[in-house]
Amino acid sequence: MNKPFLRPESGRLCAARAAFSRRAARVVQFGIAAACVALPLAAFAPAAHAERADNDKPLNIEADNMTYDDLKQVNIFTGHVVATKGTIIIKADRVEVTQDPQGYQYATGTSDGGNLSYFRQKRDGLDEYIEGNAVRIDYDGKQDLTTLTTRAVVRRLVGLTTIQDEVHGSVITYDGQKDFYTAKAGPDVAGPGNPTGRVRAMLAPRNGGAAPLTGAPATLTPSTKMQGTQQP
Repeated sequence: MNKPFLRPESGRLCAARAAFSRRAARVVQFGIAAACVALPLAAFAPAAHAERADNDKPLNIEADNMTYDDLKQVNIFTGHVVATKGTIIIKADRVEVTQDPQGYQYATGTSDGGNLSYFRQKRDGLDEYIEGNAVRIDYDGKQDLTTLTTRAVVRRLVGLTTIQDEVHGSVITYDGQKDFYTAKAGPDVAGPGNPTGRVRAMLAPRNGGAAPLTGAPATLTPSTKMQGTQQP
């Protein structure tokens, strides 16, 4: 196949492209400054997706009890529930499963008391995993979208042994198709040093420096560049 012939750029065109790049850089800086409420992290991760083969795998569930609501067309599992679908794992005190007419499956895991539900999924083509904890975890099999709600934490792991990124928020969503996750602030993640419940994130440099799971937890402190005007 013949390749298109590219003409040399004029000096005026080069200058215009440089000016556009400077404006784009300012837009990116503004987006980072606003990330205290919603924190997209796709730019920090290599190009990949969640394991594509997961959609074709059956959903297997183990639990202490199971009931089927024929009116609502929902299966309800309770007691030490473990649901697996390919590389996807959901653990919770209670899991509700539904299926639409097209065959797409949806699962909602919830936990009570001091327990948190758990989620993990492998990234396609990489020895990396996305895992997280929250009171409630919703998995949308059609969109390959996972939403973690209340006291949510999401980590990107290398080889199941090393934390590469870690994000804390009230609601965190992970889009497996676009390999993109966002976090929102909320009062349920408020605590000492974070009275307003802002999003907290630890992002390891891509040239190394990731924290091993067996080590001490990372100390997260707000960046002075991300802080807005303090409220009285």
